[in-house]
Amino acid sequence: MQEIQPGPCQARDDDVSSAYASVMRLVNGYQISQALHVAASLGIADLLASGARTNDELAAATGTHAEALYRVLRTLAAASVFHEAPGRGFSLAPMGECLRTDAAEPAGPWAAFVGRPYIWAAWSHLMHSVRTGETAFSSVHGEGVWAYRAAHPEEGAIFDAAMTALSKDVAAGVIAAYDFTPFSRAVDVGGGRGALVGGVLAAHPALHGVVFDQPHVVAQAKSELEALGVADRCEAVGGSFFDEVPSGDLILLKAVLHDWDDAHAQTILRTCRRAIAPGGTLLVIERVLPPPNEGLEAKSADLNMLVGPGGRERTAEEFAALLASAGFALARVMPTRTRMAIVEGLCA
Repeated sequence: MQEIQPGPCQARDDDVSSAYASVMRLVNGYQISQALHVAASLGIADLLASGARTNDELAAATGTHAEALYRVLRTLAAASVFHEAPGRGFSLAPMGECLRTDAAEPAGPWAAFVGRPYIWAAWSHLMHSVRTGETAFSSVHGEGVWAYRAAHPEEGAIFDAAMTALSKDVAAGVIAAYDFTPFSRAVDVGGGRGALVGGVLAAHPALHGVVFDQPHVVAQAKSELEALGVADRCEAVGGSFFDEVPSGDLILLKAVLHDWDDAHAQTILRTCRRAIAPGGTLLVIERVLPPPNEGLEAKSADLNMLVGPGGRERTAEEFAALLASAGFALARVMPTRTRMAIVEGLCA
């Protein structure tokens, strides 16, 4: 008997089973996110940095319920973050190494931030954003993300630590991809604690720099710049990028514009345009959205902007239009080895 092949609206049973299992892994992804948040917040990876420890030892060190902690750690071991040995012993798997605070590419601070209850409360109202176009965060908390963190400095500190950790990997990728030798003064606008500009200066001893952010943020920059050995070549300046930024022949904007809608992003860019030296260069370091059916990470990040600050991730064409509205011409979009690309703008 001739086998009947599935038509366009049919599928084999094994295909359906595979698709079902795959979509269920996506649906239940929140469970792993929260387990990672718990492990990162407790510092489990740091406790395992020197070698394997038993679950009871980890529970005693973290002040947690041993049986409940074991259930979290065995789940993460099944996800290849940790390795479980007989007798409830745990050690770091390669992914778990990334949760260490001293990792070259630290993921722990982001895991500690993204699982905070106030973040999850906003994400639980994604439907509100879809129905109204408004940020879920403001609907839930009655104020925007920046005002909320200013009023809750403990949450602001966790957020700042996450941004600093993410900047380390991005800085290495940007330094490897771009030639900074033509410049004399780099200004990192919205630069947090200075991880990006500090990394650039460390790689280019002739370059001087400025890290510019809100006063309470850059107040924490000194230790980061000293650790990178560039404190004598980098100023920390507080202020608002909606009003005025320090001048330089190179201005860096990493993960700033995506926090804002087009109108606010234009204001930031125009402030930078006024500050940039004649013939200077602007580097916007952001995700660039890929074509349809590609780029899950970038498009998920765009949802994060919809839920939280109210900004958006953008395509190369959208960046070109945004830059042009502020007096810059898009020169090129350069990939890096990280999730971020370099969008180079020249004075038009």
